[in-house]
Amino acid sequence: MLTENDAAQVFDTILSIPGMNEPVRIDLKISRKNVLLLHHVIERGLLENNISPSVLLQATSAENINELKQLSADCLGRAGLTELNEKLAGLSTGKKS
Repeated sequence: MLTENDAAQVFDTILSIPGMNEPVRIDLKISRKNVLLLHHVIERGLLENNISPSVLLQATSAENINELKQLSADCLGRAGLTELNEKLAGLSTGKKS
């Protein structure tokens, strides 16, 4: 079993492989429902990991985290779900209050 430090070194090594920063074109067709769910999973994963980040997220630069957030927002925009997502987030916030 790898220690947390060993795991961090493995992730850092994998992320440093030549070509890992090269853009990749992905032609993806998914339902709006799945776009909304994907955005929620990314957002929730990043928020929850601010409290106790995984080893992979600890080894990830802030720039890469921001790119992931932007990708998620772009998917919402392309699916025409930005406003719906904001309203759903408002409902969640209102529920917590």
